[in-house]
Amino acid sequence: MGASNPVNDGSSPIRLAEIEKARELLHGVTSCTPVETSTSLSAIAGAKVFLKCENLQRTGSFKLRGAFTRLSALSEADRGRGVIAASAGNHAQGVAFAARELGIDCIVFMPVGAALPKVSATRGYGSEVRLAGEDLSESIDLAKAEAQKSGYIFIPPFDHPDIVTGQATLGMEILEQVPDVGTIIVPTGGGGLLAGVASAVHLSGSSARVIGVQAEGAAAFPASLAKGAPVRLAKMATLADGIAVPEPSELTLGIVRDHVAEIRTVSEEQIGEAMLFLNERAKLVVEPSGAAGVAALLAGAEGMPEPIVVVLSGGNVDTLVLNRVLQHGLVAAGRFMQMIVRVPDRPGSLVKFLTALAQTECNVVSVEHERTSSGLAATEVQIGVKVETKGQEHKVEIISELKRLGYEVAFPALEKA
Repeated sequence: MGASNPVNDGSSPIRLAEIEKARELLHGVTSCTPVETSTSLSAIAGAKVFLKCENLQRTGSFKLRGAFTRLSALSEADRGRGVIAASAGNHAQGVAFAARELGIDCIVFMPVGAALPKVSATRGYGSEVRLAGEDLSESIDLAKAEAQKSGYIFIPPFDHPDIVTGQATLGMEILEQVPDVGTIIVPTGGGGLLAGVASAVHLSGSSARVIGVQAEGAAAFPASLAKGAPVRLAKMATLADGIAVPEPSELTLGIVRDHVAEIRTVSEEQIGEAMLFLNERAKLVVEPSGAAGVAALLAGAEGMPEPIVVVLSGGNVDTLVLNRVLQHGLVAAGRFMQMIVRVPDRPGSLVKFLTALAQTECNVVSVEHERTSSGLAATEVQIGVKVETKGQEHKVEIISELKRLGYEVAFPALEKA
């Protein structure tokens, strides 16, 4: 699903000279992350595809660029007051790292459900972490209230020209690493990175088409672009916490409206498939939000002039979350299947069923044998089985063979036949 928005002739409030100054400032602080060719993605897209590996950036994401640029612009008096931020993880680490490097006291508010590795990393950079708020929106409100009370300087995750200017340095790197780039795909939450990359492209005179990608369950830009003003989402539901932002700001919305060609959205299943693809084929660990651009490309490369550069915006993912998302990715790709069958409660029924499965050449991961489930007749047994398959075609073959043998196959709610 996509919301198309043609590039307008408006001018960005971000200046090329300021982006160049930010690049000099960030030299030795951030890395010029590599751009890697993806043969597999290129074959799928039918176009040359590169991956901008910002998941390999210091602190694990692009956020350090904007955070360090913003903190460096503070006066000595403001630095002495300390800074405060709110984040689900990546902005938190960027601000914490920048504050440590610049000798600034730092407090970071994080949602109570923030990933433990991100919390630990933020504390490891020397910042005080306060777990407060059910989601990022609540954490931001609490951080702003604390800033007013304490006098600390609030550092927004995207709503400041310095933040956008810092993120724009990533766009300048892409233009140097792939001078003839035709399309740049950018994972998008509040729009700081998207606005920065689009500004860099516009100000450099490149004709590259910039596309933002949001998770379906946290896509604030389509409605905001349609209205011409920020529209706040009533609720959000996505594992891609790095781009789970309820609304863009006037700053980022204005730049995106004028300089971004299109906003596309991707499902949780598509994000899971993209993470699985990156893990298996590119040997890269990428968080759900960082994989959104690859998810959009896997869904279709129409309207994307080549060469295509996909930004992998971050790699900070909890191992448990990674395992869960990859499992969903395997299901979406047809590589993992859960089934439920009912068989007569007599000796040999389980062996007969498992033998039938073995003949389909799938790999049985687990088996549950249940006699007391609701709805079971006294003469029946329910068998729940999880199997690894070779893909969608193999999955269809397994189901067809079981049905041919007389088994009635059912699936858990989250499983697709």
